[in-house]
Amino acid sequence: MTETPAHSYRTLLRSSSIMGAASMLNILSGLVKMKVAALLLGPAGVGLIGIYQNLMQTASTVSALGFNNIGTRQVASASAAGEDDALLLVRQALLWGTVGLALIGAGVVWLTSPWIARRILDDPGAAGDVAWLGLGVALTVAAGSQTAYLTGLRRIGDVARVNVLSGVAAATLGILAIWLWGHPGVLVLVLMVPTTGFLAGHWFVSRLEQPAGRQPTAAELAGEWRKLALLGAAFMLSALAMTVAQLAVRSLVQHRLGVDALGQFQASWSIGMIYLTLILGAMATDYYPRLAGAIADHASAARIVNEQTEVALLLIGPVLLAMLSLAPWVIHLLYSAEFATASGILRWQILGDILKVVTWPLGFVVLSMGAGRVFILSQSLGALAMVGVTWAALPLMGVTATGVAFIAMYAVILPINFVAARVWLAFRWTPTVLIQVCVLTLAAVLVTVLARRSDMLAAAVGVPLSLGFGIHALTRLAKMAGLGGRVGKIAEASNRFFKRIGLVR
Repeated sequence: MTETPAHSYRTLLRSSSIMGAASMLNILSGLVKMKVAALLLGPAGVGLIGIYQNLMQTASTVSALGFNNIGTRQVASASAAGEDDALLLVRQALLWGTVGLALIGAGVVWLTSPWIARRILDDPGAAGDVAWLGLGVALTVAAGSQTAYLTGLRRIGDVARVNVLSGVAAATLGILAIWLWGHPGVLVLVLMVPTTGFLAGHWFVSRLEQPAGRQPTAAELAGEWRKLALLGAAFMLSALAMTVAQLAVRSLVQHRLGVDALGQFQASWSIGMIYLTLILGAMATDYYPRLAGAIADHASAARIVNEQTEVALLLIGPVLLAMLSLAPWVIHLLYSAEFATASGILRWQILGDILKVVTWPLGFVVLSMGAGRVFILSQSLGALAMVGVTWAALPLMGVTATGVAFIAMYAVILPINFVAARVWLAFRWTPTVLIQVCVLTLAAVLVTVLARRSDMLAAAVGVPLSLGFGIHALTRLAKMAGLGGRVGKIAEASNRFFKRIGLVR
């Protein structure tokens, strides 16, 4: 049965609202955690948290061998086709494959911890902490496979519950650790995230019924591991390029400008990732398996990509403009007055986020097609652009150069992903999407220019723009999804107003 456009949009909004609510609770607990860290530890402590997290993420990316990305794709394909034998095979391959990868990853980090502490952290005394990060690597790899399985099955509610439980528990225990122990508690704070994520994911996966297929043979498991490894290695290398680039940027900032500047970068980066994760991460949980299941039907896949792009722009546009307008006050609220420099970085990052929002749905086309070489190319070139611009611009702009580098990264990735989608799916953006991108970009540039003269002037212009875009988003989403009730009436009244002033037809 063909899915109607209204039903498709309602599906997007429903999954986004579930995951968005879960992400909001998770984000709020994370913000409280980082606020406490900023007050107790200062910029240097926040910078140390960031580089530990980045080290753990880099090692986890390598160790996971792309099993989480490819696992979601394989589970979604088997589930969409109703093949119980294939689903059971993927489930067991993910389980036992990630156990082995997790142990190998932890062992490598433990063995190389003295070298990592000396060469990357420039602190030989941190070797013990780095060795403990190996435990976080193992738990991150294991938790990733559990999330991949739940996501592939489109168990949106379970994924949301995992996020909430793990986020709140990690924040509570992490705050307790730095409250009691100060700087030595940083390691515990960092390790709580993968620990609670693994425990929550294991609980929800263990409660699922095992697929009714026959038990796979050792040869079939070996074949599935080979498939996961061959496809996953390409995506692991791509993700590794990004995480290594982030680590290189942090290392450049720390070595050239010091740990306080690293803390400013980490503050801006964390805020940028928070609001993007709230919307893009929430939608990806449903979007990726939907697209993977429909990728063979090029027309349907192209429609899904356009729908997802438009919904992403409508949901995140008001947030971007509000953050751009209120950046100094947001930084002060979430961190402290010591982090004032971070607002300049954040504003550049937000301009780059517009490119990221448009790029993001196209990236899943590459993932769904299993096109490892294209994904490696786009991510690697984007990572090189970010590191190169940071290296060249740090002496000229200081730590603000990292925000400009973020724009450069997505200016490279976007055209590559678009050309790939154009070739495979005959994809093109709808006129509505293009208009929304142009309007959002022009508004963001205007606010950024005004901010160079006065933060108050930028807020006075940007906040009304954000509210106007939000009303338009509500109107458009209600119309597309056929929403009724009070929301539908508000949207209809807004639509009449926009027609009267000539902004819509």
